Amino acid sequence: MAMKIVFLLLLFIFQFRFSLSGHSMESVPDLQKSMYMVVDGYPCVRLVSLSGEVGCSNPGRDKVIAPIIKYKNTKELAHPSAILLSMDDVQGFFSRISNDSSFARNVCGVLVETGVEIQHKLQGFSPAQKFPQAEFAPYHNTTYEWNPIGSGIMWKSYNFPVFLLSESSTSTLQEIAIKNEKTEKAYTANVAEFDVVMQTTKVGTHDSESCLKEKTCLPLGGYSVWSALPPINSSSSNQSKPIILTVASMDAASFFRDKSLGADSPVSGMISLLAAVDALSHVDGLDDLNRQLVFLVFTGEAWGYLGSRRFLLELDQQSDAVHGLNSTLIHLVMEIGSTGRGLSQGNKTFYAHTEVSSAAIEALDALKLAQESLKSEGVTISTANSSNPGIPPSSLMAFLRKNSSTPGIVLEDFDTIFANKFYHSHLDDSANINSSAIVAAASLVARTLYILASDNKDLSSSALSAINVNASLVEELISCMLDCNPGLSCELVKSYISSTNTCPSHYVGVLGEPSLTPYPNQVDDISRFVWNFLADRTATPKGNTSVCSQDCGKNGGVCIRAEIDGKGVCVVSTTRYVPAYSTRLKFDSGTWQVLPPNSSDPMGMLDPVWTESNWNTIGLRVYIVQDAAYDRLVFLGGITVTVLAYLAIVLTRAYITKALKQD
Repeated sequence: MAMKIVFLLLLFIFQFRFSLSGHSMESVPDLQKSMYMVVDGYPCVRLVSLSGEVGCSNPGRDKVIAPIIKYKNTKELAHPSAILLSMDDVQGFFSRISNDSSFARNVCGVLVETGVEIQHKLQGFSPAQKFPQAEFAPYHNTTYEWNPIGSGIMWKSYNFPVFLLSESSTSTLQEIAIKNEKTEKAYTANVAEFDVVMQTTKVGTHDSESCLKEKTCLPLGGYSVWSALPPINSSSSNQSKPIILTVASMDAASFFRDKSLGADSPVSGMISLLAAVDALSHVDGLDDLNRQLVFLVFTGEAWGYLGSRRFLLELDQQSDAVHGLNSTLIHLVMEIGSTGRGLSQGNKTFYAHTEVSSAAIEALDALKLAQESLKSEGVTISTANSSNPGIPPSSLMAFLRKNSSTPGIVLEDFDTIFANKFYHSHLDDSANINSSAIVAAASLVARTLYILASDNKDLSSSALSAINVNASLVEELISCMLDCNPGLSCELVKSYISSTNTCPSHYVGVLGEPSLTPYPNQVDDISRFVWNFLADRTATPKGNTSVCSQDCGKNGGVCIRAEIDGKGVCVVSTTRYVPAYSTRLKFDSGTWQVLPPNSSDPMGMLDPVWTESNWNTIGLRVYIVQDAAYDRLVFLGGITVTVLAYLAIVLTRAYITKALKQD
């Protein structure tokens, strides 16, 4: 009640002042807005595995409040502070945190600045490991540095909150830090209030098994998508065509959860795949191909190859999610990795990483033929350096760990080390890639797949020369998948789904109850778009569509664009979702359970089983507070004034009484 009275008094005072200046406040929320500034930013959150924690969280159950200061390399922290940090200092700062406990003790929170064209000012920034997910490599040399610039800071645990600021918030916080520096000995200070309280921290569940049991976290996961071109007739008993499986990934990772764009790694590969499918969908006579083309876009690959490992398990179990596929029929796995930086001095250069096998050699020959057919466009394909320990970090690793004789090839824009200097960083955005390189990669893949599937090696073939990638589609996919403007509100995405967000993020997210036929609200925007796009492009025959009905699922039909008008369009297409989550997890009776390790699943025994902590709210705001000593001084001053006023009243009353008696 007392607080309400104080608020009303303050509201009256502010209203009076603002009415004089032409402004007005009409409610307590208006007053709060004038006192507190909400800061836009992207948080680092707490992730939990079977062996411990990574990421960031408030250290306890309460909000963290600390004065904002600008980080200076040589300055010691005399008191608890919220550190404003430039991108140039991030790596050095977090290294210092690990090595200087007295310094780390006074770090209450970190605010990372964002700048325009920061990529050009930095030589690189990658918070990932030097060999990402080395434990899953199908070879022994796991000390090799595919990502030499990697610092590994995103794989450590920090008991303080960290936010990446927006551009507008960066300039505001810089001004506030300067103001605090100038008024260091004043009685007021601008403070940051961090609300990044994680449920796993509150309850004390610091590993995946305990937090899943206490329901303070959810497993990382989502939905991968696969599609066949042409559609597979699942009712036919003759499904003996060898399969060429073309794969890419849709999920990225970053130190900051909702700023995981992964433009070069891996989204450029996904865009190349989608553009290649579009180009091949216009080819006549697909039913006459000698081999079946299957396209597969994984999610969860950045977190223990969740998508590919779950797909292989579903394939072993012959579940409905992979109905129509057979692992014994897979002739070749062709993976499209990073392709966005394949442009060098006007030439589009790509590298084929492979394990030696007859099918892989055949694929290399087909790539060379496709290169010859694209000679006028300056596309070059080279075999990766033989000194490499093996294939680079990729989904193909999961296939090879499952079956070392799996024929496979990985197409990348690098040879011995990553060309992407911002791997698994929020800086791997659309400015880090080149659309013409993605078009070239898509053209190379589309023509290679046609050569492999048709066994037509005639470069003068009209069918081969007719396979051309739509460069405008690639440009549109880049702006839809990687930018906020237009982002997921672009016309292409809007023609298929009703997105929940405008700004795209390729973080895998968390999975509730897995389903083979999930509802739209159970699947993230990117997976739903990919499903609808592939179902549309691989549908046959073209133009033979109808409004969706209960009979759509019969005879291989699927319902696309259903989110747009509630009706949708029924097309004949073999396109399905595959749940992507750890093979060590089982969902039973509304609860996730960790399964015991199985010696027959060597990758499962290495599986970290990544989960994400639950939270109520995440927020960051800035406001002014008075120094406690000043508050005490004011309090003592108030008591003194009260006592003096009381004495004055008593003395005055006594004097007046005496004077009246004398009269």
